[in-house]
Amino acid sequence: MKRGLKIIAALLGVLVLCLCWPAWQFYQEIQKVHSEDALVWGEAVSALESKTQGLYRAGEAVVFIGSSSIRMWSTLADDMSPLPVIQHGFGGAKLNDIVHYSDRLVNAYQPRAVVVFAGTNDIQPSASKAPEVLLASYQEFVSRVRSDQPSLPIFYIGITPSPLRWSVWPIAQSTNQLIENWSERDPNLHFIDTSGALMDNTAEPNMENYIFDGLHLSARGYGVWRDIIRAHLSDELGDFSAAPGFSLELRGNQM
Repeated sequence: MKRGLKIIAALLGVLVLCLCWPAWQFYQEIQKVHSEDALVWGEAVSALESKTQGLYRAGEAVVFIGSSSIRMWSTLADDMSPLPVIQHGFGGAKLNDIVHYSDRLVNAYQPRAVVVFAGTNDIQPSASKAPEVLLASYQEFVSRVRSDQPSLPIFYIGITPSPLRWSVWPIAQSTNQLIENWSERDPNLHFIDTSGALMDNTAEPNMENYIFDGLHLSARGYGVWRDIIRAHLSDELGDFSAAPGFSLELRGNQM
């Protein structure tokens, strides 16, 4: 009897640990999101580098860089196929975080183009940066990644209208407008607006496009992104199949 109780107690202990570990990890991620120190993402960035270094030659792939919406895009490679992509999304990255890691996550790969989604974590109900500040951060990002490739095509995905942060959507709209207006001055800078397609007929976020947290995209939401972003890339970069090493399957056969 005592032995049985000990086994049950041990199993309960393991169960508690299993439940507490994800909660602890989530707590740590929340703390990082609220931090303005880019170094908190160092481990995540190193993990990305270990997965993606050496996958493609210079000029082959498009780097997708940004926050968790890029990291959680599980179908990205298929959605952009046959255009090869490098998926560099990490945690709750802010615009200054991708500026800090631009050399390691963009320049080092000499990509064919860059797609950016960052800024949404800079605009929260509890604290939001001014649109002008975020524009300056994006301008710094562009300057840094173009230090090696002056004409590098860069696509900025506009901040999305999420249910969780709907109260600060006017600030996000102002930020999007500033970045779009600035991008229009350069033929190789592109602004991609997905906001309208993510809303319902009342001009509010369509919950079907988001998962339970009201922030991250659902499979349907990523489908919206796929269609719009793919169309923009195709228009500007040309026929995907013309890209060197145009598919993962082909690239694997070449190695």
